[in-house]
Amino acid sequence: MDDRHLGGMITDRCRRFAGQVAMQYKTDATWQAVTYGEMGRMIEAAAGALLGLAVPRGARVGIFAANRYEWALADFAAQRIGAVSVPIYATNTARQAEFIIRDAGIELLFVGDEAQYRMMRPLAEGGAPLRHLVAFDPVADPAPGTPSFRDLLAHPPDDAQREELTRRGREVQPDDLATIIYTSGTTGDPKGVMLTHGNFFHQLAAIDANFEVGPQDRSICFLPLSHVYERTWSYVVFSHGARNYYVADPRTVVAAFQEVRPTAMVSVPRLYEKIYATVQSRLEAAPPLRRRLFHWALGVGRAWSAGARGGKDRGLGLTLRHGLADRLVLRKIREIVGGEKNFFSAGGAPLSKEIEEFFLACGLLICQGYGLTETSPMIAYNTPRHFKFGTVGRPVPGCEVRIGEHGEVQVRGPNVMLGYFNNPQATAAAFVDGWLRTGDVGHFDDEGFLVITDRIKDLIITSGGKNIAPQHIETTIGKDFYIEQIAAVGDRRHFISALIVPAFAELEKFARERGIPFTDREDLVRHPEIIAFYRQRIDAQSAELARYETVKRFTLLPEAFSQEGGEITPTQKIRRKVVQEKYREAIDTMYREDS
Repeated sequence: MDDRHLGGMITDRCRRFAGQVAMQYKTDATWQAVTYGEMGRMIEAAAGALLGLAVPRGARVGIFAANRYEWALADFAAQRIGAVSVPIYATNTARQAEFIIRDAGIELLFVGDEAQYRMMRPLAEGGAPLRHLVAFDPVADPAPGTPSFRDLLAHPPDDAQREELTRRGREVQPDDLATIIYTSGTTGDPKGVMLTHGNFFHQLAAIDANFEVGPQDRSICFLPLSHVYERTWSYVVFSHGARNYYVADPRTVVAAFQEVRPTAMVSVPRLYEKIYATVQSRLEAAPPLRRRLFHWALGVGRAWSAGARGGKDRGLGLTLRHGLADRLVLRKIREIVGGEKNFFSAGGAPLSKEIEEFFLACGLLICQGYGLTETSPMIAYNTPRHFKFGTVGRPVPGCEVRIGEHGEVQVRGPNVMLGYFNNPQATAAAFVDGWLRTGDVGHFDDEGFLVITDRIKDLIITSGGKNIAPQHIETTIGKDFYIEQIAAVGDRRHFISALIVPAFAELEKFARERGIPFTDREDLVRHPEIIAFYRQRIDAQSAELARYETVKRFTLLPEAFSQEGGEITPTQKIRRKVVQEKYREAIDTMYREDS
C-alpha cells in the first residue's frame, strides 16, 4: 500500500477493490457504473497520455468543469505523473478563469463541455502558459492537433511510459505540492492555496480516527469538486473502496437521494435548511391533528436520542412510543434523504442548532465541522461518539487550535497549507508566530468544543457600540421556507436591517393561492400584503435573537444575489462590500425611514 501520495493511494485502491463499483454517473436517466479496476485503467491511460504530451513533474494541470466522473480521472491522472492539479469553479467567468490560468501557470487545461472549450480556446491559441486544451465532452470543431479526453483514454501507456510512471511515483513525497486551490475570496482576486499530499493524508487519518467508512458506503458527490470540502471527502470515499455518485446539478440532489440512498455524505447547511423549511411549511398547512401528531413524534424522538447519548436504559414505554412515532412520522422524514445514514456532515457555513436537533430526533445525525481551504479543510469536527450541537466540535487529531487576539481562532498542524502560490506577502500576513490566522472569531466551551461566532471582518459594529455577528442573524432567519438569501446590514448604524431575496417559486404560489395580483417579481416584492407576510415570518424566526440583533427594517429584492453580479462567491458566501455598494440606495432608504 502506497499512501505517501494521492497517485499511489488511488493506484493501490484500484487494484485492491478492482471488482467493486467506484463511480456512478447518469446518462439518459440511467446510472452507469465504473468499477475500481476500470477506473484504474482509465487513470493509467490518461496519465500515460499526459506523459506523451510532455507534461513535466510539478506542472500545473487545470480542471474547469462541473462535477462528473471524468473530473476525478483527470485529477488522479495529474497526481500519477507528479503534476499539480488546479481546479477552477465551473461557474467562473472567462476573466476569472484566465486569472487563475495565468497566475498558476497552467500548461494543460481540462474543460467540461463545448461552451467552456469555446471560452478557453482563444487563451490556448495565444500560447504560454496554456499549451493544451482537453474537453471531456466531444467538441464539434476542435482546434487542429487538440486531443479529446476520449483520445487520452484510448490507449494504455506503453512500456516506456509505464517505467516513467513508476519512476515518478517513487519520487513524489508527502511534502510535495498536490494541488493549488484558489479561494473564492469575498474581497479582491482569489489566492492560490498550496496543499500537499501530506495535508490530505492528515485529513484521511482524521476521518479514520472517528468515523467508519467502508466499501459498503454510498456517497452523492454534488458540492463543487473545485472546493476542498467535497474534494477531500471524495478522497476519503475512494481510499475506503466506497462508491461515489456524481450529480452535476445540485438542484437535483433531493431527487438523487431517492435513487442512490446514500449512507454517508457531506453537504453545506443550505441543503438541510431547505429540507427543514419544507417540512415546517407543510406542517403549517396541515390539519391540527396532524400537527399534534408530528410534534408528539418529534418529542419522542428527542427523548430517544437523549437516552442514547446518556447511555441510559430507555425502558419499554419509551421503546414502544418510539417505534410508533418512527413508523408514523420519523421514518418519513428520513425517507426524504434516502433512508438510514451512518452520518451526514455539514460545513462551509453555520448550521442552526434547531435544525441539528430536529434531524437527530428523526434519527439522522449531522456532524457539523469547521475548516478552511487553507487547512485542507478540517480544523474541528463533531463525531458520532462526541458531538455537541451549537458547536463545530473538537479539534481534529494532530491539529492545535488557540484563541488569539480579538478572539481569533488560530491553527497549526499537518493540515495547514504551505502558503499562497506566488504571493509571499499574503502568506506572511496569514501567519502569526507560526500559527495560521483563520479570520474567524470563536471560543472553547467548558467541554473543549469550539464555538465559531463570526468572521472578524464581517462583524457589524452599531453606532451604539454593539458588536453583532451577521452570520448568526442570517442563519437564524434564513432557514425560513420563503427566504432564499439574506444579507444583514447595519455597520455604524443604530439598528440592524436586512436585504432579503424571497424563495420566488414558493412565494409566487402563495400569492396566487391568496389572490394577490402581480405581473412580475418587482410587483410581488412591493405588494403591501407580501411585505406584511415577510414581516410576520422574520419576527417569528427571530425569537432566539437578542433585541439588538433583531431586524428592524428589511427590503425584498426582485433578483437573487449571484456570482455574475458579484454579490456572492462560487461557494455562496456574501461579498459584503459589494452588497453594501450595489444596494447602497436601498440600505440608505431603510435608515431614512427611521429618521
